[in-house]
Amino acid sequence: MNEQSFILWCGKVKHVKRNRPKYKQIIEAAVVVIAENGYHQAQISKIARQAGVADGTIYLYFKNKEDVLISVFREKMGMFVQKINEVTAGKKTAAEKLLVMIQNHFRILSEDQYLAIVTQLELRQSNKALRFKINEVLKEYLEVIDHILVFGKENGELAADLDIRLARQMIFGTMDETATTWVLNEHKYDLVALAPKVHELILYGCKLKSSV
Repeated sequence: MNEQSFILWCGKVKHVKRNRPKYKQIIEAAVVVIAENGYHQAQISKIARQAGVADGTIYLYFKNKEDVLISVFREKMGMFVQKINEVTAGKKTAAEKLLVMIQNHFRILSEDQYLAIVTQLELRQSNKALRFKINEVLKEYLEVIDHILVFGKENGELAADLDIRLARQMIFGTMDETATTWVLNEHKYDLVALAPKVHELILYGCKLKSSV
């Protein structure tokens, strides 16, 4: 087996593992345990207990606790991207795509408050090397925003000289900070209901609509 064949084989093994029921069980258990205990106090034994598996089973699927956290983020970001692609597919304008993207982002977090705690709080307490890995996973989501912005530029909805990178950072940052504030306020209000207001601010800023 040459190096390329070995890499392909490793990729297939990982894919098979990620499609097994126990892998998904462990991922869901990790979300609960990390949310309830914090990342640093979320021992492998607690995750195993929550998943209903032996401690050693965790290591059949993950290298260590850091790998569990990255895998949780990868799986959940994949879900975000898939759902956003589904809800934006039939929309005719960039404005519509942007609105349903924001609504979907907030809805997913509202429907899984453990996930909201993990993504909005626990992922931020990690070390620099871990943050780098998390940012790599995040790229696919950011590309979805880029595609919406490029679509808006091409159809004349958005400014021809729009800085895609800066606009993307602003959009994701606004959604992210809005969700984080909601989590810190212990989910006391309807996050999804804020989506139209966030959408309006992103499109029009603080100007009167009539003056845009």
